[in-house]
Amino acid sequence: MSLIYLDNAATTHTHPEVIKEMNSILCDFYGNPSSLHSVGRSAKAKLEHSRKKICEYFSVSSQEIIFTSCGTEADNMIIDGAFNHLGIKHFITSPIEHHAVLGPLKNLKRKGYIRLDFLKINEYGLPDFEDLKRLLSTSDEMKMVSLMHVNNELGTIIDLYKVGKLCKSHNALFHSDTVQSVGHFKLNFDKLPVDFAVASAHKFHGPKGIGFIYACKKNKLGSFIYGGEQERGMRAGTEAVHNIVGMERALEIAHKNLKKDVEYLKNLKSYCLKKINEEFPNVIYNGLSDNLFASSHTILSVRIPMSIPKAKLLSMHMDLKGVCCSRGSACQSGSDSGSHVMNEILTEEQNQTPSIRLSFSTHNTKKEIDKLVNILREYIDS
Repeated sequence: MSLIYLDNAATTHTHPEVIKEMNSILCDFYGNPSSLHSVGRSAKAKLEHSRKKICEYFSVSSQEIIFTSCGTEADNMIIDGAFNHLGIKHFITSPIEHHAVLGPLKNLKRKGYIRLDFLKINEYGLPDFEDLKRLLSTSDEMKMVSLMHVNNELGTIIDLYKVGKLCKSHNALFHSDTVQSVGHFKLNFDKLPVDFAVASAHKFHGPKGIGFIYACKKNKLGSFIYGGEQERGMRAGTEAVHNIVGMERALEIAHKNLKKDVEYLKNLKSYCLKKINEEFPNVIYNGLSDNLFASSHTILSVRIPMSIPKAKLLSMHMDLKGVCCSRGSACQSGSDSGSHVMNEILTEEQNQTPSIRLSFSTHNTKKEIDKLVNILREYIDS
């Protein structure tokens, strides 16, 4: 049985060229970057060269890129820094953000440290700009708005320019979780009105265990992990040079092939929509997932009506048939409460129809889509 991997929003295959580059670093540049001898200095040189290259991809300066272990740590570090070092006591977000954002914000709220407001969203998962304007106008105190660029379950894309300009007009900071867009969209942080953004390498065919923060140089986050002077004192701990170099190589490949890959994935997603619509005329798409211009080319969130007993066993059946996909975010796959995103945008009755998140990479083919649709058809008819 051949495997059909359609869970690329959870993680991606590591590119062979990335693995080759990382092996070279592990073998030949094994020094501690903080060591002053030649072996340490050579490792440090590799690290800083990778930082410089990453900066070029996003048109930012080297002091604005901070390496972290992943997107979740990056989001936590930004929120912690905004509260502890920038003095932000009022945060505004949406109820469908990733738990890497909702978790630390709710923790600060629970302790009574901050005011936390959730702005309204519509049935497509888009923010209500009038409500955002209202929340930004409630007081003159400094605020931070946190809204993800591409929703990891729906694929819905928000307008970073529109949100950022509204924040700037109210003297508020804007943080965007860009984990699902870095490596898949062209992002120029120098031109975008965004104060903070994040990345996780394994979302764009890089290694797990490495990511970064973009922090506009006027906003210094301060220390998040103590005990060393790495990352200009903001994140203590010996840097994983092989991972950093691997992430930069993955970004290089992603940016080099961006136009071609986007075209391929849009065509593949379009084909998937066509086949599903033909086979299941009563299909429903979550958010703007079926809109090729308003949602990511990598994510399709679909509801196919079926009996409740079949709906409960759908994930298990897909897995047994060799199809790897998700009912929502992989980070919350063990939760009994279901997807907080779907719970927010769907009624209880609508949620009885199981949601499937199909997320694509250039490894996927039309032949795999055909197999997927056939497996779904056979299951529903059985």
